[in-house]
Amino acid sequence: MPPEPSAQTFGAPTPSPLVIGLGEALFDCFPDRTVLGGAPVNLAVHADALLRRDGGAGMPATRVGDDPLGKRFLDELTQRGVSTDAVQIDAERPTGTVQVRVDDQGQADYEFASNVAWDRLALDGSWQGLANRSSAVAFGTLAQRSYPSRETIYSFLEAAPQAIRLFDVNFRQSFYSPTVVRRSLELATAVKLNADELDEIVGLLGTQCDDSVDARALALVDGYDLEWLALTRGADGTAVYAGGKQHVADSPPPDDFQRDPDADTVGAGDACCAALLVGALHGWPIQQRIKLADRVGAFVASRAGATPELPPALIEAAAR
Repeated sequence: MPPEPSAQTFGAPTPSPLVIGLGEALFDCFPDRTVLGGAPVNLAVHADALLRRDGGAGMPATRVGDDPLGKRFLDELTQRGVSTDAVQIDAERPTGTVQVRVDDQGQADYEFASNVAWDRLALDGSWQGLANRSSAVAFGTLAQRSYPSRETIYSFLEAAPQAIRLFDVNFRQSFYSPTVVRRSLELATAVKLNADELDEIVGLLGTQCDDSVDARALALVDGYDLEWLALTRGADGTAVYAGGKQHVADSPPPDDFQRDPDADTVGAGDACCAALLVGALHGWPIQQRIKLADRVGAFVASRAGATPELPPALIEAAAR
């Protein structure tokens, strides 16, 4: 049986880590409000909040339009203290938007605008340098719906061999294919997904394994030489698969955040993902990473919108 993973197995602490959220920038349009969104942006904002105390940073690498929403995007990031140095401006295409519908249980459904700025990501000299110095890069499937952005994402990842390359399997509508999923797994060193996405991947790729969640997760880890795979399970917390076994926290996620009446689950998985990366870059043991991820994800799920400001208790918990 493989040895139980330790902090040393998955890397020593990284000084002044830089986490890049690579992909789509958009605004979530609810019936009553429009808020900053996009999985890579959400992750970068939360990673920045969790790392800033220790001299690290999170930064989105994305593209917005030269329009009022694009200006608002830059302003909101600046107000949060998040760098906009890797935000490209498109003079021809609008800033991305998505219509969000939330059901009675707080679960969201999405409809994305087409032919927007983040469909034309471009690897310029600035992004090449960013890839070279990144500590972790998170990317998903949605921004790969267009050829220019897909090729840019692959080139960025290939230019960052030193980084944790986290494939956030954020399936939306029909914006993915077996080819995209397979190439993303080949370029990744880690994966984050939920049970539905795990089932979808196994079906898409024809992975040979039994029907249990554990077997399917470990088959992906082994088949694509991943360091770890994180499975988000809602109120049951996060499971991480590494070293041939499942790892979970020794207690359920604490219910210590009072839920807002208008809370939704938008961005909770992105926040959980950011915390997992922060723990990995700190060199923490897997279970310690999971505990932080469960708490951060639970907090975001208790609030409206994808990027509520994290409370001091969580910032403190994320310190080295």
